[in-house]
Amino acid sequence: QVQLVESGGGLVQAGGSLRLSCAASGRTFSRYRMGWFRQAPGKEREFVAGISWSGGQTYYLDSVKGRFTISRDNAKNTVYLQMNSLKSEDTAVYYCAASTVAAGTPWVGEYEYWGQGTQVTVSS
Repeated sequence: QVQLVESGGGLVQAGGSLRLSCAASGRTFSRYRMGWFRQAPGKEREFVAGISWSGGQTYYLDSVKGRFTISRDNAKNTVYLQMNSLKSEDTAVYYCAASTVAAGTPWVGEYEYWGQGTQVTVSS
């Protein structure tokens, strides 16, 4: 089993940056493809970014391409989401998730483990 804990959320002005971290414990972190999702009030949880076990392949929601960067450090059992040029529509609870199915899969049901989420609020 894998335990995931997100951190780094907060309140930021539009155009600003935040870096989210997700620390993993439990079974071998490097075996898992990792993803970041977000859920805004009244909306479904949506895929934001994904990364392969090696970090060599990354995947992004179209609306965040060029602004967000996902990365991982397998030695530290941590995955990151660097978010730049934030917009008010990026406001949501952000979750990290672990999958053994496929890197970059956008489907919630294909991620076996989830963190508790961290709030990101972008003020305009």
